[in-house]
Order: sequence, then C-alpha cells, then structure tokens
Amino acid sequence: MGLNPWSKKSTTLGLYTVNAVYGDTITMPCRLEVPDGLMFGKWKYEMPNGSPVFIAFRSSTKKNVQYDDVPDYKNRLSLSENYTLSIRNARISDEKRFVCMLVTEDDVSEEPTIVKVFKQPSQPEILHQADFLETEKLKMLGECIARDSYPEGNITWYKNGRVLQPVEKVVVINLQKTVDKSTGLFTMTSSLQYMPTKEDANAKFTCSVTYFGPSGQKMIQSDPVVFDVHYPTEKVTIRVLSQSSTIKEGDNVTLECSGNGNPPPQEFLFYIPGETEGIRSSDTYVMADVRRNATGEYKCSLTDKSMMDATTITVHYLDLQLTPSGEVTKQIGEALPVSCTISSSRNATVLWIKDNTRMQTSPSFSSLQYQDAGNYICETTLQEVEGLKKRKTLKLIVEGKPQIKMTKKTNTNKMSKTIVCHVEGFPKPAVQWTVTGSGSIINKTEETKYVNGKFSSKIVIAPEENVTLTCIAENQLERTVTSLNVSAISIPEYDEPEDRNDDNSEKVNDQAKLIVGIVVGLLLVALVAGVVYWLYVKKSNDAKGKSEKAAAQNFPSLPRQEKHYFFHYWCCGLYNLLLSCHPHEVGIILVALEYIHNKSLI
Repeated sequence: MGLNPWSKKSTTLGLYTVNAVYGDTITMPCRLEVPDGLMFGKWKYEMPNGSPVFIAFRSSTKKNVQYDDVPDYKNRLSLSENYTLSIRNARISDEKRFVCMLVTEDDVSEEPTIVKVFKQPSQPEILHQADFLETEKLKMLGECIARDSYPEGNITWYKNGRVLQPVEKVVVINLQKTVDKSTGLFTMTSSLQYMPTKEDANAKFTCSVTYFGPSGQKMIQSDPVVFDVHYPTEKVTIRVLSQSSTIKEGDNVTLECSGNGNPPPQEFLFYIPGETEGIRSSDTYVMADVRRNATGEYKCSLTDKSMMDATTITVHYLDLQLTPSGEVTKQIGEALPVSCTISSSRNATVLWIKDNTRMQTSPSFSSLQYQDAGNYICETTLQEVEGLKKRKTLKLIVEGKPQIKMTKKTNTNKMSKTIVCHVEGFPKPAVQWTVTGSGSIINKTEETKYVNGKFSSKIVIAPEENVTLTCIAENQLERTVTSLNVSAISIPEYDEPEDRNDDNSEKVNDQAKLIVGIVVGLLLVALVAGVVYWLYVKKSNDAKGKSEKAAAQNFPSLPRQEKHYFFHYWCCGLYNLLLSCHPHEVGIILVALEYIHNKSLI
C-alpha cells in the first residue's frame, strides 16, 4: 500500500510520533545524522517489559539488508539506504516504541519513534428496530451499532437532529464496547429505550459515532428511521358520505365513524333515530334507498361506549298531486277545476306547461273552449336539492257538437260567388255540401286548417238561377244541417259578411260603430241642410214672419203635404251631400245605412 494522506508525524511527550491509518504503510525515518565511520544501522522495538526485539539490519559497507525472524513482521518490512523503516499493512499491534540505532566503532546512537494506528469505524446502523412505539410505554426503540473502530468511539442518539439526553423512564441509553481479539478493533453498541408522545409520530431518529483519526476527532451519522407511534383514541367523529351536499328520497347514504387514535378503531356502534341499542359495524354504515322518515339524529361510539359523536340527516322529499290527471274529456262550455298540490321538505317552485310552452298562470276553466284542449304539465322543483323534480300531466280533450254558420260573397269579378261554411266542433266534423232540389253533392271544396276546433269549407259557384245550398257537419256527437239561399249571379243581393275570428270581432264592431257615427252625423248635416233649404223656399212663398216661425218650431204638427215637402227637401240635401263626397266615402255611407237597417236602428 502507499502512504495514507492521514499519516502524521508528531511529538508526544518529547518523543517523535508517527500516526498511521489501519491497513496503510507506516513510514519511520531514522532521525539520526549518519556519522563518519558508520558500520551498520539497526531497528528494534521495545516489548511492554522493556526488552528489545530487533527486526532489521543494514551494513554500510556491504549494502546488504537483513530482516530478523519476527513472525508479526514477516514480509512487511522495508529498510532504505537512509535507514528509513517502512511497515506495510499497519495493524493495531504496530502501536509500539520503535528505535533507530546507528553503530560506529566508537559509539552507538539511538533515536526512538512512537507509532499510533487509527481505524475509522463503519457507518453506524440502527438495528433491531421496534415494529411500533406506544405512548405511555417505555419500549426498546433499537440498537445503534458502529463496527471496527480504533481507538474506541462514542455513540450519540438524536431525534429530529437534536441530541437525546437520558431521562429516567423516558430516555434510557446503554452503551457497550467489544474488542475483536484478532484485530484489536472495537465495536460500539448503544441501545435506546424510549417512551414516545403523539407528536413523535413522524419523528426522525438517528445516531452518530464520534471517533479519533490521524487528523483529529470526526463523526459519522446513521440513516434516519421513523417509527409508527400507537396512541389511544381520544375523540370519535361521525360524518355523512354523499355524492351531493343534500340528500333526497331514494339516495344511498353512508355514515362513516372514525377515531383519532393510531391505529384507528376498526369497529363502532351506530345509533339510528328511535333506537336505543347501537348497531355494531365497521367504520361505515350504509342505508340504501332512504325515505323521509330517515330524517333525524345519528350517532356513533366506540364499542365500549366511552366516546360518542352525532350528526343530523335531512332527507328531502317532494310530492305532487294533480287533480284531475291523465286523459280527461269534457264538453265545450263545461267548467273544470284543476289543482296541483305540492308537499315538500322545503319551498318548491311550480311551473305549468301547455303543449311545450310555459304558462304565465295556472290553468282555470270556468267555461271550456276548444282552444283550452291540449297537454298540460304541472312541474315542481326543489332548487336547493339537485335532481329533485316531479311532474304530472293532464291531457284535456274538449268535445262539442258541430256548429255551423254560412256566409256568401259576390266575388270582385261579378261572375261568381263564394259560399263559406264555418264549422266548429270536436272531434273534427266531416263536412258535406248539397244543392236543394237536385240533391246533388258538391265535391269540389276547399278547407282551411283545423285550429282550436274551428275550420271553414268553401265553394265557388256561378248560379244561373236561385239555389239553396246545404252544409252538413257531422261528428261522433251529432249531425248538424244549415241551408243558405243564394240568388242567381244576375240578381244583386246582400252579401253575408265572412265570419271573423274572436280576436278581430271586437275590431269589426268598433269599425261598424265608427261608420254608424259618421253616417248619423252626415244624416244630421243633411237634415240641417234640408231644413234651411225648406225655410228658404217657405220664406220666398210666404212673406209672413209668423208662419215661418211656426213652420220652423212645429215641424211635427205640419200638415201632411208640408211634411212631404220637408222630406223632399231633406232628400235633396242628402243627395247634394253625397254628390260632394268621394266615391269611396259614398260606399262607406251606403254600407253603414245597410248595417243600420239590419240592426233595426232606423
């Protein structure tokens, strides 16, 4: 082996000392000056009792080297020309006092050297580790072992990097040292008994060995170890395991009970509302398809009932009762009370839908109409509870016997007339047209779309003579027949106005009233004009002022002839008024007069 960098030469109590590392080569120079007349040089070491043992010889003249037969140094020695002695593979037994001797004919010179050997121990290990530690119990944690040290080292225990000092019944440390007789090396073993607390659950325990080397004191640290610390349960906790924050009827609910001990308890007692005895189970208790009666306080405890915790579960529910529901058939004009009753664990919202359209108010039928028929849905929701929604449906059918109204209209070309049969009823009536007298059936008809129980059937004819048309409407409830006289196309007649829907009827009436007002106003204007004109003629024929005054004030008592004259003058005034009107305005006046006549207003 080569020289170890830790090898060191020093003086101990005035003696020259060489520090060597175990297993390396020890080099000892002869610290004497070579004198003149040197015959030879020798090395020896001293036994504990002081007796010398020669180990090497070198002649200055013959340059030969001789090594004594010493078993401990066989094949280990080397003596150089300058009398430096080297010992290979340093051992603990090489710690001796060696002496260099230079001999002349006249004198013998000696110089001693002390050899010190050092061995670094192995990295310490924590062996025989405890499986776990328990609070309130002093237990063997493990043994720290550092092997093959020279000189002997010292072991120190640490927790989280801080030195563990012995504390009675809490920290007990015992150090043992053994020597290998064949090598002289020390093995240090330190055992640690420890009483942990809960805070030691994640503590890191280490140990170190402190030893001396050629350059001074050094330390080697072990790898850290962590122990599972057992401690009793001091508190139990119950909680609800659910996929959502709220629970509704039909959900599966799992109760979990846990203790804060280590290891945690494996069995618990679960108490459900209304039961005094607990149900033994693992750390979970499952309730499937819960109902509203599962609402209440739930508890759990250790099996010895020493600790307990409680929680409250609310099972939300939502009931909906629609009256009537399903398919309901009623007659037009009948009343139908509808109610949607809600029972829930919280305030619920109610929504009505008719034929996929949201309604602004709930339906109420005091007199059913065809447009009331349809599919109704009452839907209710608990907004705070995910997935809790109920709905029920009402399919309302409004039936009615066929009702017929016929209208006629001369077309603008004056060559044909349009006859319309307006029909109401449900189920939809079948319509048939016939001509009275001939009894022939008219097949060429047009029908409008059937909406809200109403539709129209239309025919176009050009009668050469007066005819009577019959419209027949029939459904499962009744057969209805209505006839209408239609004049020949060459004969003018009053045209029945086409039936208008309910939404426009009010507008038509308003327009009619406006026309009537206009016509009445025109008639009054014509009346005034006629009176003025009559007075003017009367004044021209009769110069007497009294007669003029009597004629003006006593119009109802005038003789028959004078009344005839007055009506003549009124008609003349009306005629002159009509002459001054636009043709369109004249048409309006004539229509209004006909409307007034039909309404028996004049």
